[in-house]
Amino acid sequence: MHTENTTIKRALISVSDKTGIVEFAKELAAQGAEIISTGGTFKALTDAGIPAIEISNFTGFPEMMDGRVKTLHPLVHGGILGLRDKHADQAAQHNIKWIDLVVVNLYPFSATIQKPNVTKDEAIENIDIGGPSMIRSAAKNIGYVSVIVDPLDYSPLLAELQNGGVTYETRCRLSAKAFGHTAAYDSIIHNYFKTDAFPEDYTLTFKKFYDLRYGENPHQLACVYKEPNNTEHNILNAKIHQGKQLSYNNINDADGALNLTREFTEPACVVVKHANPCGVATGSDITEVFRRAYNADALSAFGGIISLNRICTKEIAEEIAKVFAEIVIAPSYEPEALQILSTKKNLRVLETGELTLPKPKQEFRYVDGGLLVQDRDTNIVQPEQLKVVTVKQPTPEQISTMLFAWKVLKYVKSNAILIAKENATVGVGAGQVSRVDAVDIAIKKAGGNIGSTILASDAFFPFRDSIDKLAGTGITAIIQPGGSIKDEEVIKACDEHGIAMVFTGVRCFKH
Repeated sequence: MHTENTTIKRALISVSDKTGIVEFAKELAAQGAEIISTGGTFKALTDAGIPAIEISNFTGFPEMMDGRVKTLHPLVHGGILGLRDKHADQAAQHNIKWIDLVVVNLYPFSATIQKPNVTKDEAIENIDIGGPSMIRSAAKNIGYVSVIVDPLDYSPLLAELQNGGVTYETRCRLSAKAFGHTAAYDSIIHNYFKTDAFPEDYTLTFKKFYDLRYGENPHQLACVYKEPNNTEHNILNAKIHQGKQLSYNNINDADGALNLTREFTEPACVVVKHANPCGVATGSDITEVFRRAYNADALSAFGGIISLNRICTKEIAEEIAKVFAEIVIAPSYEPEALQILSTKKNLRVLETGELTLPKPKQEFRYVDGGLLVQDRDTNIVQPEQLKVVTVKQPTPEQISTMLFAWKVLKYVKSNAILIAKENATVGVGAGQVSRVDAVDIAIKKAGGNIGSTILASDAFFPFRDSIDKLAGTGITAIIQPGGSIKDEEVIKACDEHGIAMVFTGVRCFKH
């Protein structure tokens, strides 16, 4: 393997993203490099007065088939792939000239498929064939050829050329980046055309967004990546009005808070701490809703994340300014609210834009040696799905609070128990290995605010012991999936204690 520094005597430049290309090519030409180019790039260079050879003049073969065939030629790929120490005689015999640098980025397939109402024909026309072939050829021949797919690499390469040539280490780095570029490009195409939700080969691609100071703990390295061309209203696309860059835990918790907030079309506020909701409320007035959500568990809300699905008012900002919160999330802010929040220098203030209901998507979890993939739980239980199984019938108000509680429960770590009243949480028991313990914690969290409340459980009660604990607490109704072999025993316990109970027929585990 040739590991010495290399110079650039000939470069092939063909880019879709023309950021900085004129300045880069001008410097290459000034250093004596011959430039070969194609189509729009050739025009951009020659319009700027940079001497360049059009690809058809270089190969002696015209572009054809609407430009589909222009760089797929032995004079191009031979010039890129040839090993200078082994193939020089063959190159001379076939009049192949060495190409020392390939600068290519690809047709914007990802951006194309994000357009509204894009057709499959339009998507197909934006699949680059010649570009990936040249990139891969150059990336393979790291002994002699440099390859650039990112405008950010223009300046570092020019600096090396002015300082003795492109090093082998740099060529290896650029090669790895190039293979990553084409792999990501192919995976986006694969995912666009796949017809099976769970195909035999599963590929994912993300683009580096920024390095994080650390992960969940300071000794863990971390980084955040984004889906290419994702324009949805989410945490990574939110406008940050103030505060430090989001951390690993900030992003994880804020994403959970925002996704729960999306569940509600009526005014809603969600307070999250360590990825679990500790206070949630809905109502008609967003300021009052905020107060009810925050005060549901003000102790746990300390240092938490506050998420709203309506404009953050001056009144809400005044109350947030009195407490310690890590992040505030809202679709928009009153100008006075932003001014008030600006006094809290370390508070991150995020503006998402208008929110919509959670969209069907797939979720991923890595395990050693593999990947778990599932559909996101976007199920919304409707009143007609509820099956009343007790003698006592729930009231319409209880049904309303049950359905509210079920939406929140989907975001509480299992085993999960939630106590709610008048569309606000009053006690959350999260992440327990025993459902009985989860019940105990929820009751303790509710404190004295437990009268005339409903209780929601993310899975069935396996025994009547949890129901017996509720006797005399003020809990008047229960919503749970049902499906235990002990259901009749649990129903009997509810009847004995005068508690109404409904089955959803579905559970909502979140591990």
